[in-house]
Amino acid sequence: MSGMIERLTGWPALPDLFGWVETGLPAAHTAPGTHGIRIEERLTDGTYVLRAELPGVDPAKDVEITVTEGVLVLRAERTEETEDKHHTEFRYGTFTRSVRLPAGAKGDDATAEYKDGVLTITVPVPEAKTETRTIPVRQG
Repeated sequence: MSGMIERLTGWPALPDLFGWVETGLPAAHTAPGTHGIRIEERLTDGTYVLRAELPGVDPAKDVEITVTEGVLVLRAERTEETEDKHHTEFRYGTFTRSVRLPAGAKGDDATAEYKDGVLTITVPVPEAKTETRTIPVRQG
């Protein structure tokens, strides 16, 4: 035995267990009855960038991105092909992910690009300028 985890055919509960190991336990950032989306995010030079794995979707018709009250919601749909399959580990259906944007993010100015199965969403986050104000003290 090689030490790698192997999936055994004919054991229906094991693929779900392995799916949890691969994608993490169900979390609050996905809606009930949907699959999660794996993401990477970074904040550099006044720009928030979120990259999401979405292979096999048509971004023009299967992807919806919304921003409401500082929360970015990504929703995608992958429909099942009707060919007979002996075994599949592909996930079909609705995929969602919600992410709170950094304070001051300009959700209205967000852009998105899809390439090689990865969706990249870019949101400008202007630096908050903090002004120092001197407050005079009056004597009563």
